[in-house]
Amino acid sequence: MPVYNKLVRDLIPQIIEKSGSKFTTRILHSSEHLIEIKKKLEEEVHEYQETTNSQEALEELADILELIHAALPIHEATFEDLEKIRVAKKEKRGGFEQGIYLVEVDDE
Repeated sequence: MPVYNKLVRDLIPQIIEKSGSKFTTRILHSSEHLIEIKKKLEEEVHEYQETTNSQEALEELADILELIHAALPIHEATFEDLEKIRVAKKEKRGGFEQGIYLVEVDDE
């Protein structure tokens, strides 16, 4: 039996059960949950970097967004709270739409 030891989506146990396989799960404490969300986020970002077409990219971005939604309650925040912070940072420092690539700064 393969051992995964990783955070999975909430419906994965039911999907495994319907396939007739046996499995073991446990519910993570909030501190463990955040650690595993961070690990899963790193995994999904890597998968996004490996995509070769827009559909694959959107699938991975959706996974990243789902992990962000999962992390927010742990930080006692809502998506609206996060969006306010994003907008404020964008108004102050801009976004990333223009593709500006900083090469160097001469501090003299």
